[in-house]
Amino acid sequence: MRERLPPEFGFYYAIAVGVFGLVLGSFLNVSIYRIPRDLSLWTPRSFCPECGKQIAWYDNVPLLSYFVLSGRCRNCETTIRIRYPIVELTTAILFAAVAVRYGWTLVALKWMMFEAMMVVLFWTDLEEQILPDELTLGGTAVGLILAIFVRVPGTLGAILVPGWPGVARSLLNAALGAVFLAGPIWLIGVGYAWLRKREGLGFGDVKLLVLFGVFLGLGNGLFALLLGTVAGSVVGSIYVIATRKKFSETALPFGSFLCAGAAIVPFSGHLLDVL
Repeated sequence: MRERLPPEFGFYYAIAVGVFGLVLGSFLNVSIYRIPRDLSLWTPRSFCPECGKQIAWYDNVPLLSYFVLSGRCRNCETTIRIRYPIVELTTAILFAAVAVRYGWTLVALKWMMFEAMMVVLFWTDLEEQILPDELTLGGTAVGLILAIFVRVPGTLGAILVPGWPGVARSLLNAALGAVFLAGPIWLIGVGYAWLRKREGLGFGDVKLLVLFGVFLGLGNGLFALLLGTVAGSVVGSIYVIATRKKFSETALPFGSFLCAGAAIVPFSGHLLDVL
């Protein structure tokens, strides 16, 4: 349950969480750049990807520094990717929204962790066409641990094993979500690759769906898959038509669309106990 907070405290709590999200967004930007390149997240300190010069602390203030520098590196004047302020602002908004929706609870912490992973995975797939195992497999492990403390939604587990205690049913719902979300997509990908003699769905997408199942459960995971698929189809079609490319020869970041869909799900409580 969400802990009800006094209105004035709830407002300041949401603001504080949003500011924390803004700061964390700066670290997520580091993760987006370094994880696909197998670089340490901790050393060296933040540096410009173009000239390699370390970034001074006053040029590394979330959101503010980008506008103070007019979107350019102070040293080499290379344009800073717009992704940096977008990630920081997006993370702040998502965290504040979770705080408003779930209050001061362990559930809120779970969804903040989930949203942070979705932000990183969205951008790594969009920019580098990779869904790092550190986040998909590592996130799955974190999700299983959290399933012990925060119930994974779903009624299928209650139907199959009605006598099991809450923690066991929560873990079962996580496992069922992972298997039934990722299994069919994996089979489709294998069949497509066999028929067309080329990869149509990366195994990273399959591992991403395992992560969805463990965090969201089967019903909400299906909702995330639906949202991502529809968004990918619409945006992908517009892109292919606008660029006059062939659908069969265009690789789209399907994982990014899935992550965007999944990021919306924690705010859609009407599917909480489906499947």
